[in-house]
Amino acid sequence: MDDPDGYFGEPVAASYDDPSDPMFQPETVDPAVSLLAELAGSGAALELAIGTGRVGLPLSQRGVPVHGIELSRAMVARLRSKPGGEAVGVTIGDMTTTRVEGAFTVAYLVFNTINNLTSQEAQVACFRNVAGHLAPGGCFVIETNVPHLRDLPPGQDILGYRAGPGRIVSYSFNHATQQYSGHYVEFTDGTGEYRTIPFRYAWPSELDLMAQLAGLRLRDRWAGWDREPFTTDSRSHVSVWQKSALARE
Repeated sequence: MDDPDGYFGEPVAASYDDPSDPMFQPETVDPAVSLLAELAGSGAALELAIGTGRVGLPLSQRGVPVHGIELSRAMVARLRSKPGGEAVGVTIGDMTTTRVEGAFTVAYLVFNTINNLTSQEAQVACFRNVAGHLAPGGCFVIETNVPHLRDLPPGQDILGYRAGPGRIVSYSFNHATQQYSGHYVEFTDGTGEYRTIPFRYAWPSELDLMAQLAGLRLRDRWAGWDREPFTTDSRSHVSVWQKSALARE
């Protein structure tokens, strides 16, 4: 893409914070912030793809020092404009390679954003980058969905996700490569604007192997931020991998 902000430039950043979206509601945000604050303890938190600060800002307001890595300057500008936004440090860069100073007791990547890395190599590099930032005993938390393949009948590779007066969202899947694409149509004054974003899904067991390659071990896995049990019917998971307390850099 020509946009240095990638797929999350100004047009997306301008409308990203949607108070009517469930992801911005207190019942969604508060349990996430509480769990991350517990894992951070007296240490600091690193958020990959911090965006507009949906999670990082309230975590900072809990007294946890938060630093973010974010590719999109447009998203960071929205974070900076919010009350308390200047207290959150942000380094502009790619979450697979960008390094920041300090050691963190928790690092996290929320809301399916691991899938924005569209190759297995990039996802492995993300785990290794995080492991290099974690203090001994520190934790890496990912929130993501379980691939939606059970929702697709045999022979079908397109899944409708959301339809409303102003927006239609669908996904198309390539099962051979684990690639999928989001298709978004936004309507304004009767005119539709189309955009698409590529993703790569990964199974929980595959993420566990990525963590193992980075020197992390699975500590907990739940179906959500309220720590519901993860079962065969769970549609998403919150997974916590931990670095050995004896690890050395």
